[in-house]
Amino acid sequence: MDANSHPDPYDPPEPDVDLDDPRYYLNRELSELEFQRRVLHEALDDRQPLLERVRFLSIFTKNMDELFMKRVGGLKQQMDAGVTESTPDGRTPEEQWREAVETARPMFRAQAECFLEDVRPALRREGVHVHDYDDLTARQRSEMRDYFEESVLPTLTPLAFDPAHPFPFISNLSLSLAVLTERDGEDEPTFTRVKIPQNRPRLVEVGEEEYVLLEEIIRSNLDLLFPKADVADTTLFRLTRNAEVRRNQEVAEDLIEMIREVLEQRRFATAVRLDVEEGASDRVVDLLVEQLDISEREVFRLPGPLDFRELMDLTELDRPDLKLDPWTPQPHPRFQRVGTSADVGPDASEDIFSEIRRGDVLLHHPYHSFGETVQEFLDEAANDPDVLAIKAAIYRTASDSKVIQSLIDAADNGKQVAVMVELKARFDEQNNLEWVRRLEEEGIHVAYGTIGLKTHTKTALVVREEDDGVQLYSHVATGNYHSGTAKGYVDLGLLTADRDIGRDLVKVFNFFTGPSLDEEFRKLLIAPVTMREQFTRLVRREAHHARNGEDARIVAKVNSLEDPELVEELYRASMAGVDIDLVVRGICRLRPGLEGISENVSVHSIVDRFLEHSRIYYFENGARAEPSRATGEAGDAGDPKWYVGSADWMTRNLDNRVEAVAPVEDPDIRAQLRFVLELAMSDNQKRWTMNADGSYDQQYPRDGEPVVNMQSILMEQTLESLRRPGAERGVLPDSPATPNELLVGPAADVDDADDADDADSPGSTPDSEETSVGPGQRGAESAPASGGGAVFASGAEGGSSGATGATDSTGASAADGPDAGAAKNGHTEADADADTDADAADSDLPRAMRVHGDRWYVPDSDRYAYAVRTPDGGRAYRKTKRAAVSLLERYYE
Repeated sequence: MDANSHPDPYDPPEPDVDLDDPRYYLNRELSELEFQRRVLHEALDDRQPLLERVRFLSIFTKNMDELFMKRVGGLKQQMDAGVTESTPDGRTPEEQWREAVETARPMFRAQAECFLEDVRPALRREGVHVHDYDDLTARQRSEMRDYFEESVLPTLTPLAFDPAHPFPFISNLSLSLAVLTERDGEDEPTFTRVKIPQNRPRLVEVGEEEYVLLEEIIRSNLDLLFPKADVADTTLFRLTRNAEVRRNQEVAEDLIEMIREVLEQRRFATAVRLDVEEGASDRVVDLLVEQLDISEREVFRLPGPLDFRELMDLTELDRPDLKLDPWTPQPHPRFQRVGTSADVGPDASEDIFSEIRRGDVLLHHPYHSFGETVQEFLDEAANDPDVLAIKAAIYRTASDSKVIQSLIDAADNGKQVAVMVELKARFDEQNNLEWVRRLEEEGIHVAYGTIGLKTHTKTALVVREEDDGVQLYSHVATGNYHSGTAKGYVDLGLLTADRDIGRDLVKVFNFFTGPSLDEEFRKLLIAPVTMREQFTRLVRREAHHARNGEDARIVAKVNSLEDPELVEELYRASMAGVDIDLVVRGICRLRPGLEGISENVSVHSIVDRFLEHSRIYYFENGARAEPSRATGEAGDAGDPKWYVGSADWMTRNLDNRVEAVAPVEDPDIRAQLRFVLELAMSDNQKRWTMNADGSYDQQYPRDGEPVVNMQSILMEQTLESLRRPGAERGVLPDSPATPNELLVGPAADVDDADDADDADSPGSTPDSEETSVGPGQRGAESAPASGGGAVFASGAEGGSSGATGATDSTGASAADGPDAGAAKNGHTEADADADTDADAADSDLPRAMRVHGDRWYVPDSDRYAYAVRTPDGGRAYRKTKRAAVSLLERYYE
């Protein structure tokens, strides 16, 4: 250390345990498979409408295809290259590959059996038939033979494998029939591959809401394709190839040409999975294994259809009785103010830019319409005579993108337009290449990407000349500029006129077209230069607060938590006493509930009709501490920190991508974000809680408890914001459908954020009907509860929330540790003859809990095991006995 330097006050002390131990980390690939298991559960769950189950059967196939193409394919590449280095969880590439393949095998079978034994019979009962060919009537079979001869046969190209013909190329994700034919005078049958044409409907209609699969039509009419041969055997099969084809960007002279070469090489990449129908002959399978250079371990013998993707077409049927209630994305109430006063009333803003200057706007898709918010913002910028320049970063966009058209219109209108199009966006490379060509033809400045980095930030900047000078309008989002995915992905977007954020974006866009990325930013957290350092410091600051005896809290909603360094930081924070809730949709390396390591960490996951894709970060920063005790940086302590943006807590996001995360300072928007996190941790229909071994338990309403479904409530609150006169928040952060116990303490009036100062202290519960409660006894007081949620600092955003988690048979949280069940059972029994047992149990309690028996109790909570009365009359909830003891000692000794 430099002699003149000073140690960072937030640097953590060295822990007593080795946090590099592989036992503390879950495997990335297996964690991803656990997420896919939760996706598959949506198809297995008979509480779902029938066609929603069909939709998830299709989604599961698509997801698993991508997992094998990207992740399993990458592992095979490492194996072929002789890589033996272990991941943080201690597995070599070959060990990961073996476990991933064997974990996936029963999942594929469960999918097939779900369709054959459950979903298809249920569809049949509802009058929707997916027939086997043999079940068709004679008339239907005759019609299908005519259809085959006239519309399918001309498109087929049978490719034989014999001494005169090499083994045919099998394209990625193609469905094929292996046909063995025999002819007089031939000793061996001939293998012929018949590709199921992708330009013909897979579900062929044979009647009203009656279908048969195209491959069954082809199989049953092969005599027309092979008129002079006998068909001895047929086997349906499907091949998946590796998509991890990479080129060295450092030596690529032309990035566009490099991407074209990658797309071409991907067609011929290594095979990573072979699906064959159950009952396939060994002769055919052995031939495929040999010719495709694939191992027997990578062969999946499955009943039923081998590809469920096209079953998605069934969800377009006009059968509302078999679907979820439809949802139409809504306008934002703030944008309804824009126009003339004659149109929208006397408080109208002249334009979108005036409305944004009046205050930041939070967009929440798909609750808010992409077209009536983001697209409207870009359209108005393109046609506003005062706009000087528009800049945008495009990672993925629709094939008929109106966003691109707006940028072209802006250039036609004489504005400076600069666009960053990420050519390396996997599986969207071809689409993005087409947009680059179109933009360049219009004379627009286009940056293709950055050597060594992927541009993943979802940002746009509008530069506008106004009476008081040039103003900057920024859009920082978690989702792509894609009108299609905005209808099915849950994403957030912040529209702001904050000048510091605008200046930061100017630096980011200059990097896309210039030589280097600035390393100093006013407000934005930018990867790969400042984000890792800032997130690490924010986590360490919470640990610092906890070590100083203050309440400390971290809540993060991300798609993935994979970065080992951040996992270690969270472990250290938990060990210091920070209460941590993580809402992680997919991959999570962290193990919650490890005694002495992560007892204070809970991990939740939401899988529902919309794909959870938003990222929200909350750091309490001593907000519940008395001002005299706050230990943050000067002028900073006591102000909770909120952020939204494009980055997950993954190594690739923090180190290998350009990402942007923006601070949220507006109290109204903080209240909306807080409501989202509260609901995420209170959902008792679509939420799962993670166990230390990486498995998950789905949450269900307890007897008599109302259903809390986060996405349904957010849809309703979006509509309510439009119905309620004068409402300006896009999603009102209150809900009559939410149990009263959702919040810890009363929430502030959502229509008047200033009332938040009148709320009870954070962590408190109403004092009415309070009863005297002895050590560990359950009284009339109750903790946050049944639905659960986070404890948030009040501040200007108002209110706080409860919490929940997986419970065992004792009612103790899965994250409580091994002593939680004993505490529950030993101190809540209402048995008149249990005095002796209770005395014995009390004698086993830690000293502080025995001495201060009237200052703690076991709350009626699924998530918190202990509640401690605070000196100011409030309540502080803790997940573990150790944490409760620490609090008692701090407050009363």
